[in-house]
Amino acid sequence: MSYKTEEIKQGIKLHTIATNKFKTNLLAVIITMPLSRETITLNTLLPAVLKRGTVTLDTQEKINAELENMYGSTFDCGIDKIGDNHVIKFYLESLNDNFIPKKGDSLSGLKQSINLILDIIFNPLVENNRFKEEYVNSEKNNIKTLIESRIDNKDSYALSRCTEEMYEGQPYGLYKYGYSEDLNAITAESLYLYYMQLKESSKIDIFVSGDINREEVRDLVIGSENILKLKGRTHKAKINNEQTEGKEVLFGGSTNEPKVISGEKVHEDSSEIVADSEHKKKVRVIEEKMDVGQGKLVMGLDVGLNEKDAKFPIAVYNVILGESATSKLFQNVREKASLAYTIRSNYVRQKSNIYIRSGIEIDKYEKALEIIEEQLNDVKEGQFTDEELQTAKKYIESGIKSVIDEQDSEITYYIGQELSGGLTTFEEYIEKIKAVTKDDILRVAGSININTIYFLRN
Repeated sequence: MSYKTEEIKQGIKLHTIATNKFKTNLLAVIITMPLSRETITLNTLLPAVLKRGTVTLDTQEKINAELENMYGSTFDCGIDKIGDNHVIKFYLESLNDNFIPKKGDSLSGLKQSINLILDIIFNPLVENNRFKEEYVNSEKNNIKTLIESRIDNKDSYALSRCTEEMYEGQPYGLYKYGYSEDLNAITAESLYLYYMQLKESSKIDIFVSGDINREEVRDLVIGSENILKLKGRTHKAKINNEQTEGKEVLFGGSTNEPKVISGEKVHEDSSEIVADSEHKKKVRVIEEKMDVGQGKLVMGLDVGLNEKDAKFPIAVYNVILGESATSKLFQNVREKASLAYTIRSNYVRQKSNIYIRSGIEIDKYEKALEIIEEQLNDVKEGQFTDEELQTAKKYIESGIKSVIDEQDSEITYYIGQELSGGLTTFEEYIEKIKAVTKDDILRVAGSININTIYFLRN
């Protein structure tokens, strides 16, 4: 597998991943813009409308028939939040030309795939300078249902609520699918006007993965009428990495001292306790009530290590703390103390945060907090073995190797690298993980502060 990237126009990049591991080609077009309250719902609605029809294939049924004719190709689109960026993703997976029967002068499968995905995005069905009214109204209803169903999955709801509280008033605190109250104001005309602005000003990354000839791919992409029509642009996508997102270290990672000492502010559906310490560092404790049978505890941690390549020791620290079944949290909170049905931690490197997520019995909240804080303190004091360190490294190495085995995971990895302002190859990533020492872990642990504690209960 080899990866190359080039800027084909200002603000538009072509990324090629040449590999013979798969029988399919995977194409992805990723459009990136800064997170904004004014545009976040528009961004969610837009791909849902675009996939409904193009100038030449004016219904979703016709698009699906075209995909079926392309040996069962598949198309999908969606929305993601990567650091302070909102990302619209379009994917088309098709059979590699090596496995397609030759039929005279017919278009290659690769060319058909490139033409179709670019047509869906850049040559949509438009009527009188607006999107088709029927499609917009239908998708507005679908997006409203999607947004309102957020509450159905209590685990992801609790995580997103914790993030909202941690980043209140900041772009990263926005809900990635937007807000239902914004949908009413969106019309077929206003959505189209926004789309025209978006496609001329946003960062665009085009990925092609498979057993490909790079020169052929390049010629097909830059020769596409849809790409020829696009102008270069100075985009405003944000770069987020451990250096841009370093947090101020005030507590030195200590979590075993009481922090909730004063103040209580009651919201309509939640209460907030703001704690202060001698260092004037606030820890927010949010309690939200809902009809739930199991409490959902989320702790948002700030990582204050902001040196270059800090993400590697932070990743290892996170595995030792809570990402795997051999971690401190899993073994001590779930297995030994039986305080949690589920518990794990995950590292969001774009924002230098670690989230501890747990499902617990509601009356065990205080005890669960106590044991979790003990684990944070134990790692800070170096109470982990060399075997735990090596096991964590092997866990990450295995995860990286699994990324290489999936085309969509590879593309996700590389767009993450693109938006972090650098490129670490898979081989380099593994080597840097192997080089992490116990002292590195101690430095990470010493930089950890609890930012927010969120508890969803009945």
